[in-house]
Amino acid sequence: MGPELVEYLRYEAEDTGIAWITFNRPERRNALMGNSQEKGTVAKVGEYMRAADDDPSIRVIVLTGEGQGFCSGADMRRDNDASVLGENFVGNRDHTEGPDLTRQHFFHGFTQLHRDISLIRKPTIAMINGAAVGSGMDMALHCDIRVGCEATRFIGYHQLGQIFENGASYYLPKMAGLGRALEFAYTGQLDAERAYQWGLLNYLVDSSELEQTTRDLCDRIMRVPPMVQWVSKRIMRTAVDTTLENTMVLTSNAGGILGNSEDAEEARMAFLEKRAPNFKGR
Repeated sequence: MGPELVEYLRYEAEDTGIAWITFNRPERRNALMGNSQEKGTVAKVGEYMRAADDDPSIRVIVLTGEGQGFCSGADMRRDNDASVLGENFVGNRDHTEGPDLTRQHFFHGFTQLHRDISLIRKPTIAMINGAAVGSGMDMALHCDIRVGCEATRFIGYHQLGQIFENGASYYLPKMAGLGRALEFAYTGQLDAERAYQWGLLNYLVDSSELEQTTRDLCDRIMRVPPMVQWVSKRIMRTAVDTTLENTMVLTSNAGGILGNSEDAEEARMAFLEKRAPNFKGR
């Protein structure tokens, strides 16, 4: 069973094995609905991704935006009406009014929802068709791979008095190096060419080639046994914050398990028989 759908975030599961999750407020450059409400955009992105993760027919999840923007982050216009979302905040531990209420909503709700993206088992791709601003940038950086075009921009909310959230503050120094990350933090903007040079974008192509490049990448991903990808993803994300010795233990344990899997046997047989493999994720 698929996720509960909302009009401001599309979910399309193709028979190609790709699930497309699309920010769908093009009239507002795909600004978010709400913040940490259970029907807010960020919570729904996690819900949609988990649905795709649980769907055995889906191999790759692509996050993108409708129209000219990827996601412009929080909707700063005063006429933005998120009342339809209700007041049920996801993950919030304390609704008590007080000076710490904003931090409680942010830490226990909003930023935790961003992290949900990084916990998805299957490969995730951000196809960044325009500006990725604030929370939109953080969600793109939590994805495994980013494909951009000349319209791609990464923009912080620095001019509005806000810092990078958990995705950018954590990943930027690791992807680009501390000096470059701080330059971005001090200026608040990064164009597509520099983002590609700094390693934030895996691919930088013409906008007319953006979707096909993404589809070709998905096709190459789907030629590899899915369990290899799932385990590699978890080990590599863990290795970012651990030691070589710990990583060696993880890879040694995983190697034997994967080598005896059904998909590994299918990969060997397909190679010998010169045919396309039929992987089942087990």
